[in-house]
Amino acid sequence: MSKTTKRSKPSASLRDNLRQMVAVLQEERQALSELDLDGIMGSAYNKTSLCDTLESSNPAEMDEECRGLLEAAKRLNEVNRQVRNLISANVAARLEALTGRGALYRAPGAPAAYAYAGARG
Repeated sequence: MSKTTKRSKPSASLRDNLRQMVAVLQEERQALSELDLDGIMGSAYNKTSLCDTLESSNPAEMDEECRGLLEAAKRLNEVNRQVRNLISANVAARLEALTGRGALYRAPGAPAAYAYAGARG
């Protein structure tokens, strides 16, 4: 095997780690939909661990499959972030409705980022 072939071929561990990250992000999405705190916390731990492992990866090792897995992981992470924010906004709106008071903190002049969450309450 030539040096060029070795360089362009990703290591199996990089591909496996990216596959694991996609799986963890899918598990996190399921845990978020079920409001499963243990599952959410487990996913957070697994994501951190995988990020630490992936940090030492060489971007030059990535082939098309790895780039596809990386893009899938980015999209899943963004969706999960949005779901977490929506859950948080919904809880805040419900707490405000119960207390009859506005949010404890809102930046002066800043619009409510998730004002529509209150409409569901």
